[in-house]
Amino acid sequence: MSECSSPQTSIDGKCLLSYAVEQLLGDPSFVTNAIEATKAQKRAMFAKENQLRIWKDYHPSTQVQSIPIKSKNFIGKVVEVVNADALVVKLGDGTFQKIFLSSLRPPRRGEGDSAEGGAVVVAQPQVSGQRVRPLYDVPYMFEAREFLRKKLIGKKVNVTVDYIKPAQDGYPERLCCTVMRDDINIAESLIGKGLATCLRHKQDDDQRSALYDDLLGAEQRAKKNLKGVHSPKEAPTHKISDYSGDAAKAKTLLPFLQRAGRTMALVEFVASGSRVRLFLLKDTCIITFLLAGLNCPRAPRMQEDKLLEGEPFGQEALAFTKEMIMQREVEVEVEACDKGGNFIGWLYVEGKNLSVELVAEGLCKVSPQAERSVHYTALSEAESKVKAAKKNIWESYVEKVEEKLEEKVEDSQAEEQVVPEKKYKAVVVTEVSPRAVFWVQLVAQGPHLEQVMEEMRKDLAENPPLAGSFTPKKGQMCVSRFSDGLWYRALIEKVASTQEVHVLYVDFGNRQVLPAANLATLPSAFAGLPPQAKEYHLACVAPIDDEDWKDEANAAFSDDVMGKTAMLNVEYKVQKEEYASLNYEGVDVAEKLVKEGLLRVEKRREKRLLSLVETYCKAEEQARRDRRGIWRYGDVTPDDAKEFGYQKGQ
Repeated sequence: MSECSSPQTSIDGKCLLSYAVEQLLGDPSFVTNAIEATKAQKRAMFAKENQLRIWKDYHPSTQVQSIPIKSKNFIGKVVEVVNADALVVKLGDGTFQKIFLSSLRPPRRGEGDSAEGGAVVVAQPQVSGQRVRPLYDVPYMFEAREFLRKKLIGKKVNVTVDYIKPAQDGYPERLCCTVMRDDINIAESLIGKGLATCLRHKQDDDQRSALYDDLLGAEQRAKKNLKGVHSPKEAPTHKISDYSGDAAKAKTLLPFLQRAGRTMALVEFVASGSRVRLFLLKDTCIITFLLAGLNCPRAPRMQEDKLLEGEPFGQEALAFTKEMIMQREVEVEVEACDKGGNFIGWLYVEGKNLSVELVAEGLCKVSPQAERSVHYTALSEAESKVKAAKKNIWESYVEKVEEKLEEKVEDSQAEEQVVPEKKYKAVVVTEVSPRAVFWVQLVAQGPHLEQVMEEMRKDLAENPPLAGSFTPKKGQMCVSRFSDGLWYRALIEKVASTQEVHVLYVDFGNRQVLPAANLATLPSAFAGLPPQAKEYHLACVAPIDDEDWKDEANAAFSDDVMGKTAMLNVEYKVQKEEYASLNYEGVDVAEKLVKEGLLRVEKRREKRLLSLVETYCKAEEQARRDRRGIWRYGDVTPDDAKEFGYQKGQ
């Protein structure tokens, strides 16, 4: 058909062409050239919109007419893919809109061609009583959803509303649109991959995609290339184990997830700010996962056809978590499992800890149980900042200023008076090392440490380590079986061989060399607790270099304080090492050892230490007079000591 040169005859030609196109579009064999078809479709739409010739009585759908002009075209960020034909997008004003892909039919269960020309999709047999999960059970549904998820989640798309499908057969009203990403028609791409089919519309039905001919062409190509649902091969199957809500099954999976450390997962559903459903990619199973370290407000939820009201900021926490992780690949670190079969742990998305992010937004509070976690410091810092900003759940928070002022006044008075007694803290000496070094635990932390050790050993008894499964590495935390047969937390300091591994027991300060077979992975639930033993040096004293006297001094020091409760005061620091005085039953331990001739005085010149140094010097002078210890055979001060006027360089 040729076009006349005059404008009028040109329009007449286009109208006639438009009529022919409308009559033939229902026949897929007509679509043989996508470019020509696109031109024809645009001309037909032009004729309709301008009510030319045969379309003079044409009126578009009232539903489409009712859409505000600005709403017909908009940009949104995709936050969720619903099965394989719908998306949830976040609009510029912060609201969410569910849209459906125009003229597209997702894979569905059934056999043979549909009445409307759908592709063959073979149904999978169902086990009696088994819950139907369309995403995994319907052939190609999972592949279609994954295709859309990987292309669109978190991305901005251009949306054009084509028509509104009214509510029918129990389905709500649908907003059907053409979705474009980087000038690519998403529906056309999906159909071209054989992961969906094109709906067949009646010839006079204008409720169709604006690029309907492109969809038909994509389907013809997919059929020709035997892609996806058009392939004669057997459809892919997905054997998924569902552990959600099954406590018995979850308990069998727990030790494997704990040993695995961080595990890759896909977030399939977000129930609340801290509760999600995950698909573990490696284990091909579904679990319910709770974020550790949080007290999260409940979001509104349905129960027995009734809407239960949520707590303040529960909906906001849900929306924040959903936008951040919904249908994204994340890393999870499982620590425990509750009685309901829900796994508890930490979730990371793009390197960010979701628990910390929720606290930083003022949407959750830090749980007391988080104190023994390695993330407690980050959680506490985030909570302190958001409290100061009075954001969300902290908007009405009032800091107790009066108590803080009283504490500051007391602290300043203590500093001015310099009362050493107020600086002393009760400790238990757990280890004594050569050169006046010792390790202590705070008495106040004793009961908590005992409880943690008991829980850890119980956990290891219920989930015994596999023999030979642990490979020691320098700097790694682990558990070590001590000579008493019990497990203790340890730090690997050196790996000489599988039979010679050097470890430091971080909660006690003692060291041991033992075979790797006596070591195992430290359960992640107990990795966050800081070392409970701390190293100190006796202040203002110097050890004796003579080997015989060194051993005797170490033995005497150990006899005096090992396993006993004493009072400790930090006197000064040298780089990262802390030097302290130790008082047992009213006696200064260092002064006693100096008086027995087992330690020498280090004459420091700081003003705050003058009194302590003077006391020790008097004790040393008495040891000289009484010929005690190293002074037994007279003065042992070396001739090049400072006391004899020796200076470096002389």
